[in-house]
Amino acid sequence: MKKWTVSRADSARVNKIKSSTDLSPLLAEVMAARGYDTLESLAGFFNGEELSDPFLLTDMDKAVEAINGAVERGERICIFGDYDCDGVASAAILYGYLMSMGADVTTLIPEREDGYGLSNAAVEKMSACGVSLIITVDNGISAVEEAKRVKELGMSLVIIDHHQPLEVLPDALAVVDPHRRDCLSPFKKLCGAGVALKLCAALDGGDYGTVCEQYLDLAAIATVADVVPLVGENRVIVSSGLRLLKNTENIGLLSLLEQCGTNPESLTSAVMAYTVAPRINAASRFGSPMTAFNMLTAEDETAAQYAAELIRLNSLRKASESGIMDEIMQKIDENPELLGGRVLTVAGRGWHRGVIGIVAARLTEMFEKPAVVISVGDDGIACGSARSIEGFNVFRCFDYCRDLLIKYGGHELAGGLTVSEENIPELRKKIESYALEFHAVMPKATLNADKLLSGSDLSYDNAVSLLRAEPFGCANPEPMFAVSGAVVNAVYPLKNGEYTKIDLTVDGVKTSAVFFKVRAADFALKAGDRIDLMANMVPNEYKGIRSVSLKAADYRLHGVKQDRFFSARSAYERFRRGEQTDREFLKKGLPDRAELVEVYKYITRNPEALTYESLYARIHSDEMNAFKLQVIIDAFCDTGLLKYYPSTKKIETTVPKARVDIDTSETLKKLRALIQ
Repeated sequence: MKKWTVSRADSARVNKIKSSTDLSPLLAEVMAARGYDTLESLAGFFNGEELSDPFLLTDMDKAVEAINGAVERGERICIFGDYDCDGVASAAILYGYLMSMGADVTTLIPEREDGYGLSNAAVEKMSACGVSLIITVDNGISAVEEAKRVKELGMSLVIIDHHQPLEVLPDALAVVDPHRRDCLSPFKKLCGAGVALKLCAALDGGDYGTVCEQYLDLAAIATVADVVPLVGENRVIVSSGLRLLKNTENIGLLSLLEQCGTNPESLTSAVMAYTVAPRINAASRFGSPMTAFNMLTAEDETAAQYAAELIRLNSLRKASESGIMDEIMQKIDENPELLGGRVLTVAGRGWHRGVIGIVAARLTEMFEKPAVVISVGDDGIACGSARSIEGFNVFRCFDYCRDLLIKYGGHELAGGLTVSEENIPELRKKIESYALEFHAVMPKATLNADKLLSGSDLSYDNAVSLLRAEPFGCANPEPMFAVSGAVVNAVYPLKNGEYTKIDLTVDGVKTSAVFFKVRAADFALKAGDRIDLMANMVPNEYKGIRSVSLKAADYRLHGVKQDRFFSARSAYERFRRGEQTDREFLKKGLPDRAELVEVYKYITRNPEALTYESLYARIHSDEMNAFKLQVIIDAFCDTGLLKYYPSTKKIETTVPKARVDIDTSETLKKLRALIQ
């Protein structure tokens, strides 16, 4: 169960927006709830900002001078990129522009196993190929030692990056990065491709016209893929880039979209995030990033071949990701204590290192806690990738564990590490020690609604009006709404049972909601249930008939008080970990025989699609809290009456081999001992 919050906009400010703009009343409420509650802030959001003068970026003039000089002298230039979508797109943008200038230019993008960023090995390789000028894109800001090696070998260096700089900048002809403390450029949140786009505009005398026409589509894809905030100049890049993508002349992108079955006319930021970006990223995960680069820069029929290869590699990525997830789910079911920790730390041998970051992100979303996924190599050296939730700093956690690590890096919400296999058990303990020391109560993943939706809000015109806030993404998510007390009329399977659709009545208005990746066989709702929802509104038009539906993000039975639930669950997890737990809470969590019988009877009479949370929603009361219910389930599992799968929270009844004495349950013994 996720934690929900609902924003409430100031009614006076909403009324002013309604009377002073052409926004729909619903969109006015959404924007006000997000802090755009003045006419000035709304104008800045919807009317957009022009891309600022590229020469406002510190050292941009020096970068232009160095590059123009190298081109005029016929020197060999090498663009050094990064292996992710942003790095590949950045390199493709700059390569295309320098080729149009008639430059002698080549590109080097490191393989994923080579590691991130400029290395001495890469510098020496470029030197051996006769390179005079190295231009880094989407990396280089921390390449202090490598910059010295560039100079030793008689080459020049220009750095084009968007990551946070260290205290000391590399010694280069130019270091262009909006995060430099002395940078006057007003917008700081560009991705690497956004900075590369500005470099090309600067090379064109500061004019964005031709450069944007040629490369804004690539910059838009990279901006979405790199999950930078879709506000300010990034909003301009993506919204304008989407328009250009519908008529793109990049035959590689056209081939990729065609082979994905995606109509360029229907492209949105979400479609780019889930179709284009993962396939470009798959190149470095299961092949070479140069495959993606070659597709983006191809000018002949080879573009289709590269696109086909990306689709094949992405299929391998999906299969590998699925296999690792299945293995982790099995580990959790065999060892529930893994899931009981403050942080989920799992390790496996031979897991593909190109996907463990994706797996960590899925685990964090699924179990609503930070996750560290570690892949152990045959040489005994393990690489890990972590994802977190707001409030738990991954980098600080790794720094706390530094005496056990070979190397580590990252930021608040994501990070990576290298560790010896023999240190993994101790690392897991130390991660838990950090979490306990700095987070007595762990942060919770939260879904925030922009508004509590009423039945009168459910209209096609309202749903369409929300699209004015596109493109959606980081810092500008698709509008989310809370629905309270909707009545379920019917439940249907979709897509061979992989998705579920329900017909609903909300305040007397009939609509439907689709639950993606929720199997109908596992769905715990039935006709007549009253539910609460978190969902997006979707306009539909079919054969001239217009309607609105909901895209569900989460649901629960109506009446569940989340604060009580989370408080009791937190106490249960402390109890399981052996941490100090309030004795009075423990006493409230000890079930009597009547309660044990009541729960067991309910489970045996209602076995279909039963999970811990659906069971709690139906039988919770002042006496039956979430702690007590989980203790009861554990006790039944201890004595062979039930089978519980922590990975999915599913409950199954079993047939015990002999007469059961519930008092032999180790869970109940432990709880009674603590109370006494």
